[in-house]
Amino acid sequence: MASIDTFLLDLLKATVALFVIVDPLGPVPIFAGLTKPMSVDEKRKVFRTAAVVGAILLAAFALIGQEVLLLFGISLESFQIAGGLVLLLLSIEIIFRGERMDKLTLVSAEETAVFPIAFPLLVGPGAITLTLISIQSSGIIVALSAIVIVMFVSWVVLRQTDRIYRLLGKTGAAVIARIMSLFIAAIAVQYVLAGIQFYYPPR
Repeated sequence: MASIDTFLLDLLKATVALFVIVDPLGPVPIFAGLTKPMSVDEKRKVFRTAAVVGAILLAAFALIGQEVLLLFGISLESFQIAGGLVLLLLSIEIIFRGERMDKLTLVSAEETAVFPIAFPLLVGPGAITLTLISIQSSGIIVALSAIVIVMFVSWVVLRQTDRIYRLLGKTGAAVIARIMSLFIAAIAVQYVLAGIQFYYPPR
């Protein structure tokens, strides 16, 4: 009984932590802008694909992430820096040229589901790093269970994107999208700085 309680407690902690990092509610205005030209069926397909791809990415890193990084001689900190830079560039694009983000969907809705919705907006360096940490602290079963729960909840939130967008209004959504992009940029910078400090710790 104690082991079950411990498992549930670890699962709760891992799920809450991962949900906070993934934060599917924050970038909702951005998701709405990216999928604006799409039909309802296309949007549902995009959001479903994004949730599935996000879950697969996190599960893949949970299962073989450390081995892949070791195989290529890449440290977790280096990956964190690279992911932070990608996230930073994306957020800058949204802040200064948000209207151009809509045009990405005209190229390929499937590509939009994978990039930038699944990665790096849902599954970024923080989510990947946290998943690897969860494996070490709580085990693979807890980490994979947390991934499934969080990505399912994210999919439910994504399906409500248009309703949330209408509630905010066009102007409000545009403002919030840029504010959230600013926060995302700050988080990206923090990822980069944390990675750099590993190699060049402050004296």
